[in-house]
Amino acid sequence: MRSPPPLPRRHALALLALPWCAAPRAQAPASPVLVRFSHVVAPDTPKGRMALRFKALAEARSRGRVLVQIYPDSQLYGDDDEMEALQLGAVELLAPSLSKFGNVGVPAFEVFDLPFLFDDLAQVRRVTQGPIGQELLLRLDRQQMVGLGYLDNGFKHMSAGRPLRTPADFRGLRLRVQASRVLSGQMRALGAQPVVLPFGETQRALAAGVVQGAENPLSNFLTQGLAPLQRDLTLTRHGYLGYAVVTSQRFWRRLAAPDRELLAGALADAIDESHRQAEDTERQALETLRQLPGVRLHSVDAPQRAALRAAVQPVYDDFERRVGADLLRAVERAKAQTP
Repeated sequence: MRSPPPLPRRHALALLALPWCAAPRAQAPASPVLVRFSHVVAPDTPKGRMALRFKALAEARSRGRVLVQIYPDSQLYGDDDEMEALQLGAVELLAPSLSKFGNVGVPAFEVFDLPFLFDDLAQVRRVTQGPIGQELLLRLDRQQMVGLGYLDNGFKHMSAGRPLRTPADFRGLRLRVQASRVLSGQMRALGAQPVVLPFGETQRALAAGVVQGAENPLSNFLTQGLAPLQRDLTLTRHGYLGYAVVTSQRFWRRLAAPDRELLAGALADAIDESHRQAEDTERQALETLRQLPGVRLHSVDAPQRAALRAAVQPVYDDFERRVGADLLRAVERAKAQTP
């Protein structure tokens, strides 16, 4: 049985807010379980591929009783309204970047935005897959969300119309960032002007000159078509970009226990596959970029990296004042653990 197409986002949210459009009661056991998974990136990215793999696993293991509909590229909801859509029941699954959770009342997630905090994905996973990561997911309960897992999209690099190797190179540039106090502070510390924009608007903003550069993992830089607009890509590897896969408490609690177990298992396996492919994904993206005409890749040497790291120290000081030093110390201890 095919479900009707979703309403456009503004109409859907307006209708769901009305009392006569309240969510239905729990479905009978024989009814299909519909999972609408909305995200803002292209299908051919780590998150996009993970979502498709989750769909395949969930539908196969349930023998078709679970129906997963994937809406990539902000087709259904974008950065500005996806959280509201989840809370109102317009979608069942999201995978927002960790940056977004600071603005919904869990500022501890901003620790993942700190520049130059992680050296590699192994360090990241010692945090996300350990007690710190699990405790942060539990904090989402206060926002009526259930945190189901973390997903990597690798490390970010800087693009603009010139190389960005030193703090002086950043001065005066308008650079697109996510809505994160840490990321805005990072750009100001480097002498640039942060411009907060939804991810789906980045390409248009660059084309129109609203912003002059951005930070992205290599896969996002490629799939969003930024190469024709940003001829210089500096491999700064300065910050981590990851996601938390979340659902609403209302949806999750209405599911029968076997369905919750099936969906959680399919998601965990899809994330594991994505993580195993992470290094290959970045390597392939880098090779593609090296062959693209008009794109110039720039490296950052050790002294330049040290200068950039020193310039953003005020961001760490502000984080400790607002969120507390204990979390940062705990992250440092987790990073140092032997695998």
